[in-house]
Amino acid sequence: MRPLFAFVTFLAAASCLAAGASFTVDATRSAGPVSPKLYGLMTEEINHSYDGGLYAELIQNRAFLDDAKSPAHWSAVAQASSTADIALDPSNPLNDKLPVSLRVSVTQATKDQPAGVANSGYWGIPVHPKTVYHASLFARAEASFTGPLTISIVSEDGGTVYASEKISGVVSEWKKFEVTLKTGNVVPTAQARFEITLDQPGTVWLNVVSLFPPTWNDRPNGLRKDIMQLLVDLNPKFLRFPGGNYVEGNKIEDRFPWQKTLGPIEDRPGHACCWGYRSSDGMGLLEFLEWCEDMQAEPVLAVYAGYSLQGGHLKAGAELAPIVEEALNEIEYVTGDTNTTWGARRAKDGHPAPFQLNCVEIGNEDFFDQSKTYDARYAQISDAIRAQYPRLKLISTIAGAQLNGRKADIVDQHDYSATDEFIKKSRNYGSDFNRQGPEIFVGEWAAHEDAAVRPWDGAAHKLAPTPTMKAAIGDGVFMAALERNADIIKMHCYAPLLVNVNPGARQWRPNLIGYDALTAYGSPSYYAIQMFSRNLGDEILPVTFANTSVQGCATRNRRTGEIIIKLVNPELRPESLPIEINGVTAIASKATIITLAGNPEDTNSTSHPRNVVPVTTTLRDVKPGFTYALPPTSIVVIKLQAR
Repeated sequence: MRPLFAFVTFLAAASCLAAGASFTVDATRSAGPVSPKLYGLMTEEINHSYDGGLYAELIQNRAFLDDAKSPAHWSAVAQASSTADIALDPSNPLNDKLPVSLRVSVTQATKDQPAGVANSGYWGIPVHPKTVYHASLFARAEASFTGPLTISIVSEDGGTVYASEKISGVVSEWKKFEVTLKTGNVVPTAQARFEITLDQPGTVWLNVVSLFPPTWNDRPNGLRKDIMQLLVDLNPKFLRFPGGNYVEGNKIEDRFPWQKTLGPIEDRPGHACCWGYRSSDGMGLLEFLEWCEDMQAEPVLAVYAGYSLQGGHLKAGAELAPIVEEALNEIEYVTGDTNTTWGARRAKDGHPAPFQLNCVEIGNEDFFDQSKTYDARYAQISDAIRAQYPRLKLISTIAGAQLNGRKADIVDQHDYSATDEFIKKSRNYGSDFNRQGPEIFVGEWAAHEDAAVRPWDGAAHKLAPTPTMKAAIGDGVFMAALERNADIIKMHCYAPLLVNVNPGARQWRPNLIGYDALTAYGSPSYYAIQMFSRNLGDEILPVTFANTSVQGCATRNRRTGEIIIKLVNPELRPESLPIEINGVTAIASKATIITLAGNPEDTNSTSHPRNVVPVTTTLRDVKPGFTYALPPTSIVVIKLQAR
């Protein structure tokens, strides 16, 4: 009897608490079309999003440039009767792009007692059962060395060998070697390292030591499959790249060097990332574009606009001219035919077909520029782009509609607010928008749980790297507001997208998707966005909600007649909400319900990746007027079929 009593009590309490509440959908008219690019992704190198994250390379510091004084993340390995020493060697560079190599000197070694060097990976090398890994490296040796080298994945203590192969033919000139490593039926672990060992005394030099697991669509130099699956499952319509702050860099010379990210990885020197570590630039311009292609998402390209994070900037005019040329060449690489200089380069890099590009963002967060030079910089860059690419829509990073007389097509707005702040502002969000334009791109947004602990505060580092259900509620009410205003808000994307959850790996929180070397998971906010992005009509239906803390939105699929209602209950109590659909004569008696609910503090993690996930059920006996009981702290999607 107890479960039945609890259920009756739940309904009675809900009905009492929601007395006089209402949520009305006006299906007699459309409030405007839903932008076909409404839900997308934003990415930048932060929290080891690329290196140690989406980019599937498993070797950290593969080109030995992360630290000028020592071979970071590499260590000598030896047995009881063998010895080895390692050191950076600028006198034996691989090429002019990579000016230092790693010298491995083995003074004692045998087949039973090898010695050499090991890489710890990004917080471990992930070992999966029955998996084929692709290893490659450049090596040369002193003339007396006869080989071979043994390439292995082993446990951290060296006691277990998960996979191993030998390479021979190492000579005194640099040469590239490739080998596959296949694991057996092992227990998955990240407590492993990558080793290169010698079974005899000798000295070898190494560079661009690389190890890849299977990648998405089997692309060489590709992307991590489990993270990509989570991204594809969000049904993104666009990807804003390469940042974010990553576009600008801390200094002008640290801006995203797109030209240096092309071609083989041995030709990519990498550069300083603005979040405290070095980027390998394995994720180059072409990899970003192919990432879009693999998700069937449109690229939204951000170009450097002459301002960097520490305040360095270039004045409009001759000083800025090289940056303008960089932007034009970058766009040509993306869109140019093979008879253009940079289109031909793209074809040489392996992608003859041009990519479809419709939007270009000029700069990033230039409202931080204390020199107040963005107006002039935007004018010079936008004039040049419009002259050569008049079809492109240009995005301004400040809110002014007029920039030195130039009108931006789209304005990028960012909003990092606490859940309670989003609840307050979202109810009437958009009421003051100028519907005459420019269009709006909310290029970065995310809810955090507490206004007293902002994402940029030091105290945020004491919290879990990914958000709780409380933050997902803030995300939900804001997305509902964005959807109600989808006639003017053409694009939006959560940020940051990715985080390596290992200690020391992150610089920001909250983040949408978390992972370590072995596991990836979506946060409650991830599933909230998934519910919104995968359940969307093509026209906005006006809604009104009264006497309720529930907020929501509605869209309709004009082709099928399906009406999709999204509701967010921020309260710690259930709410029985009367829902009225005006303008339809009949509705199918069955409706699909998708519910994300939990306690405010509930969250997901690598150890409990599906603690908070959506649940799909069926609602029966549905009519144009019906009442639905929303669980406490919940996001609910109701899919109705009008007749």
